[in-house]
Amino acid sequence: MGTPARFARPCRSISAVLLLEMLFLLLFCRHVSTHCKISRCNSEYLAATQDVRGPSTTAAYCTALRSYSRCTRRTARTCRGNLAYHSAVYGIEDLMIQNNCSREGPTSPPWPPAPEPNRQSFESLDICDYEKSYAHKHSRPPAYQHCATFGDPHVRTFSDEFHTCRVQGSWPLLDNHYLFVQATSHPIAEGSNATAVGKLTIIFKDVKECIDQKVYQAEIGDLPAAFADGSTNGGERPGGNSLAIRERSPGRHVEIRATYIGTTIAVRQAGEQLSFSIRAAEEVASSFTEEQDLQLCVGGCPPSQRLSRSACCHGRPDPAVEKARRLCRGKLPTEDVYFQACVFDVVTSGDANFSLAARDAFEDARTFQTDFRKLHIFRTDAAASPGGSPLLLLLPVAISGLRSNLYTSLFTGY
Repeated sequence: MGTPARFARPCRSISAVLLLEMLFLLLFCRHVSTHCKISRCNSEYLAATQDVRGPSTTAAYCTALRSYSRCTRRTARTCRGNLAYHSAVYGIEDLMIQNNCSREGPTSPPWPPAPEPNRQSFESLDICDYEKSYAHKHSRPPAYQHCATFGDPHVRTFSDEFHTCRVQGSWPLLDNHYLFVQATSHPIAEGSNATAVGKLTIIFKDVKECIDQKVYQAEIGDLPAAFADGSTNGGERPGGNSLAIRERSPGRHVEIRATYIGTTIAVRQAGEQLSFSIRAAEEVASSFTEEQDLQLCVGGCPPSQRLSRSACCHGRPDPAVEKARRLCRGKLPTEDVYFQACVFDVVTSGDANFSLAARDAFEDARTFQTDFRKLHIFRTDAAASPGGSPLLLLLPVAISGLRSNLYTSLFTGY
């Protein structure tokens, strides 16, 4: 991808340069439809300007911009509703004006058609790299889903529902053909209905071509950077390194990457509770039978186990609630469900460390949630039917103009 220096030489508008650079990033972040060929136009422009030097720099850039414009016109029909396409058209026009480029003039010859892929190379592809295998099979990258549990515990399901649960004892978060994840909860205070996860067990099931079965266990005060057998990968099989564990922060944060199933897991400890976050390929997350019907990441908490967060923190003035709200405002960017969960946990537990759990869960969501519009969930308990699923409002972040939208989605994750 291009560097700021290369674009800055012939341009007087930093905003136009920033716009195109953000566009190039967007094109490699899987937001472009496989039918829209705007990424090819981008690649042609980068190749044409890669080695531009000397006094004829502006003329060379004008030639490349005219070619870029011609390429976007050829793909206009299939890219009509594509944000990256419209951003490219806007950026090209801006740069042509800034460099006094005429619309008529020489253009670079188009690239020759891409050669047909070698079928034999597909067959020799490492089957323990899920993303590559899926992309070759389907001609598109896989879709991903995110689930998490933290604090009370609160559960964010793969379908972006958000529940607060009592669930004392052991409950499965996941139970499919590839993974089994069990969380064991305990009361966070004597006589309280609120609970927290004190133990996590994660089983990576045997996949003949790639890994041996591996078990990971974490408890309060014991967050190991290895599997139960002491290993840090998937074993001696050829694809053993497609499962790997590493310590991101000693005693606080462990990350497990399972590239053979397109999955990344984060396990954290904050105070006296553990949290779990996962980004899993959609195909993997849905690979279970009817008998494997109890999974908190799939169906959320059973209705009988759900708690209302408004019971502790709304409708009456309370110094403890206001103190918790101030603490949580310092940890989270907006008053969404992560903020509500933070306030609930700090009030019911009396432990300020629970605000760190909410912050960490939000950071994991920002990393694992592939659709930034679903990062924040806004919900009021008044809108939820008793014992039923909550009303979820998946709100896109407010935008102000095309540049703001691109900058927000690419660099802040909101």
